Amino acid sequence: VFPETSLKVTGVDFLKSQNTRQHHTDGYNIQSLVVRRGQPFQVQVSLSRELRAADKLTLRFGIGENPMKNRGSLLSLKPEREDFNGWKISMVERKGKECLLSVTSSPNAPVGKYNLHVKTGSNIYKPENGVIYLLFNPWCEDDVVYMANDAEKEEYVLNDTGTIYVGSAYSIYDRPWNFGQFEEFVLDACMYLLDKSKLSLAQRRDPAHVSRAMSALVNANDDSGVLLGNWSGNYTSGTSPMDWIGSVTILQKYYKTKKPVRYGQCWVFAGVLNTVMRCLGVPCRCVSNFDSAHDTEENLRVDVYLNDKGEKLNSLSFDSVWNFHVWNDAWMKRTDIPNGFSGWQAIDSTPQEQSQGHFQCGPCPVKAVREGDVYLPYDAKFVYAEVNADRVYWVVKKVNGKDKFFKVGTETQAIGKNISTKAVGQNRRVDITKEYKYPEGSKEERMSMERAYSFLRPSGLVPRSGYASTMQTIGANTQPLVPKEPVTKTGLHLEITNTEPLHPGNPLEMAITVKISAPGNWTIDLIGSCQLQYYTGNVQANLGTLKETINLEGPSEMQIPLKIAPDAYMKTLSSVEDEVLILVTAIAEVKETNDKLTKETSMRFQYPPITVQMPETASLYNDFNCAFIFKNKLNVTLENCKLLVEGLGIFKMTTFELGDIMPGRIMKSEIVCTPTRLGEKKIVAKLISNQIKGISTEKGIFITE
Repeated sequence: VFPETSLKVTGVDFLKSQNTRQHHTDGYNIQSLVVRRGQPFQVQVSLSRELRAADKLTLRFGIGENPMKNRGSLLSLKPEREDFNGWKISMVERKGKECLLSVTSSPNAPVGKYNLHVKTGSNIYKPENGVIYLLFNPWCEDDVVYMANDAEKEEYVLNDTGTIYVGSAYSIYDRPWNFGQFEEFVLDACMYLLDKSKLSLAQRRDPAHVSRAMSALVNANDDSGVLLGNWSGNYTSGTSPMDWIGSVTILQKYYKTKKPVRYGQCWVFAGVLNTVMRCLGVPCRCVSNFDSAHDTEENLRVDVYLNDKGEKLNSLSFDSVWNFHVWNDAWMKRTDIPNGFSGWQAIDSTPQEQSQGHFQCGPCPVKAVREGDVYLPYDAKFVYAEVNADRVYWVVKKVNGKDKFFKVGTETQAIGKNISTKAVGQNRRVDITKEYKYPEGSKEERMSMERAYSFLRPSGLVPRSGYASTMQTIGANTQPLVPKEPVTKTGLHLEITNTEPLHPGNPLEMAITVKISAPGNWTIDLIGSCQLQYYTGNVQANLGTLKETINLEGPSEMQIPLKIAPDAYMKTLSSVEDEVLILVTAIAEVKETNDKLTKETSMRFQYPPITVQMPETASLYNDFNCAFIFKNKLNVTLENCKLLVEGLGIFKMTTFELGDIMPGRIMKSEIVCTPTRLGEKKIVAKLISNQIKGISTEKGIFITE
């Protein structure tokens, strides 16, 4: 009689199509199996002979360079045995030499790449392509990223396109962005970042640690991460931040070169971090905060310095108000802090301030910001200031050859407006300010503010300019705890609007409306200025000023026009690499009462649209034509025009060089599209030229079988 033939494995089938469908991972463009933790998946093992009672069959899952059982990085699983580190495995059926096994990983298993080996007796079988990617699982109730609502998971985990809101509180607009978390090499880039983060296995279990590490690695500042930030206006040694339309090109390039990609600004950092979190399975959204306070050094105040013409001065300010700032919210249960702070957590990968020695920010519970619990980890004080600081205006005047500062206004409700994100399942903006703040003036707001102030140290009202020696102390009255709009004796009120569309090449026609509600005869000195500024608040050019004295018989109002000729701004517009906004500042002073009021408004230029022509539906692998049409309705030639287009699952990022487009000219570019994926897909287009940096559009198409 021959000795027992030893049992050998002859093959392993990862049953990719059924597993990925059940795990909502069938979108990933990757050879290997991708599954989510805490949910069963099946593998079929083929053997050299039938399995007998005495045979030993073990599945070994190893993670990392050198997997070891005692470190928890090697899991050795036998069918029907007790679980191992929360993993279990069971025999579904045995048919001849085939065994169908079901594997359930622990709902808090470390996320990452696992290698599967099958051990039978003393034989070890290593399947080719035996790598399994294990992700967070918002569909699993025991996973800390569990999200109950299906439509929300569809949006925050599975949607690979979206919208980032930019502009200014006065004129918000949407910038389409392709997240592309399922595209080739994107998951591998995320796995590379996880390895690079040096997180321990235990930390890889927790989305709080993972999201914090990713917020650090998406910027290049201390760890040669994905993106190099640049706000200088000079991008010749890389790609201008305005020229990206999605994260895919950035992450693919980074994965290929392992070097930081040049360049990003806040919406690019947020777009890429959103891709990374969704790719790893953590629900995530991009959040835009309008009039966002930066670098307030926890004193919850931003000082704005104006000259006596009412023009904003860059040089004196340490802190700034950005027209908008974009960060992300990631969804998770926080196990490291007291109950009640689970749900959305703010994370921010734009490098602004160091946190624990690195440029990283969050996760900060959004509820902690609303409730004023700013002591909670991580970086709640910073996020609180971004949405709650006060803005104080100072006029700088020379007195006996020295700069003196005169306070001309305080705004307590100007920061943190219109906090926005894309709606679930729809292409529209939804305002989530109430998730970050209680209504202005409510009792809850006052309580939240008192709590926050007890952990922060708001300083007295002293200007924080770079010239400490010339500082004039204006009384060390700290902030009142009841915030109110500055009430003036005369009920003075200012409004700034545009009276004509703000088209590049046309005169900019704006108006400052002065209102007075108190009866009587009033004399008002008004100064106004118009400047071009970057979204970070950095002034690029002074365009013009006005100075008038007006008499009002209260209660009444008067509109003072402010008009800027095209020559005053077109040169600047063509020479800067960034999109600029029009900043109008007004200072009014009532002579009789000394009432002072300052108001500023930022507006964006308005552009002609791009139209996309294509069918509403198409079928898989069948070509269709897509045309992009743009008519230059402006009075200026648009020089060096480039059209950037991308359609995930339809065609790769493509650039059309269009040269100069004269006024009135129509340009048409066509592309042949081959859809490779089913369902609702989007095509995104963006036109850039010397004069205009951001005309973009998107259009959806439904792909059927």
